[in-house]
Amino acid sequence: MPETLLQVDKLNKVYESATGRVEAIGDISFAMKRGELVCIVGPSGCGKTTLLKCIAGLLRPSAGEVQLDGRKVTAPPENMALVFQEYGRSLYPWLTVRGNVELPLKHKKLSKTERAQLIDDALLAVGLEHAAKSYPWQLSGGMQQRVAIARAVAYQPEVLIMDEPFAAVDAQTRADLEDLVRTLHAERGMSILFVTHDIDESVYLGQRVIVLSKSPTWVQEDLLIDLSPQRDQITTRALPRFAELRTHVYEQIQRAKRGEAVRPRA
Repeated sequence: MPETLLQVDKLNKVYESATGRVEAIGDISFAMKRGELVCIVGPSGCGKTTLLKCIAGLLRPSAGEVQLDGRKVTAPPENMALVFQEYGRSLYPWLTVRGNVELPLKHKKLSKTERAQLIDDALLAVGLEHAAKSYPWQLSGGMQQRVAIARAVAYQPEVLIMDEPFAAVDAQTRADLEDLVRTLHAERGMSILFVTHDIDESVYLGQRVIVLSKSPTWVQEDLLIDLSPQRDQITTRALPRFAELRTHVYEQIQRAKRGEAVRPRA
């Protein structure tokens, strides 16, 4: 049985504003095992990004805690990498693809040879070995996002956090990038927490889908995705079970929007 890698326990986040107190996250608890691929969905404005910022140590929760590898997260953990939707902002246009991938490795005590091997391996993993000397502005949006993913892969994190990473690319590119994430998870055993607003994407990618309520947020459902580990864009999405699962998640989100879901008592 895989050990727990990430534990979110009774997380709460309140913002103080000029107009008063705003409770963005009510009470969120869930666990993620080492090697899992877990997707998080919920209504717009339910606090998904706030949750990720708390998990990543970028935002201090008002109550509750996050533990990674049994240690409380109070600052950005060294063994975590993040990939965001706005990939263009995370890449440095004056650095080559190789230079962008190398950037976080400069903070690690690695020899020049070790660093080069990690970069080569990461570029190969995302299919960009041919573009190492190119600059981000010379690449398509999908290729730029692959650079951002390669940078995370080269860093060799314990867990990869992805915040709606494919929302800004076209449908065909999105399908290719979804399969890239599944390949990285399957072949490298990467632990991935993937936030998306796309219901079909969550069911296609995830081993579990966590459905959040509307704000102030709590975990409305933690759903096991009982599809085969071997999935593809055509066969899997045509399965009756896929349709059942995506319909169920859709209905849960609609209930969340209407505030119909009843939070279980602790």
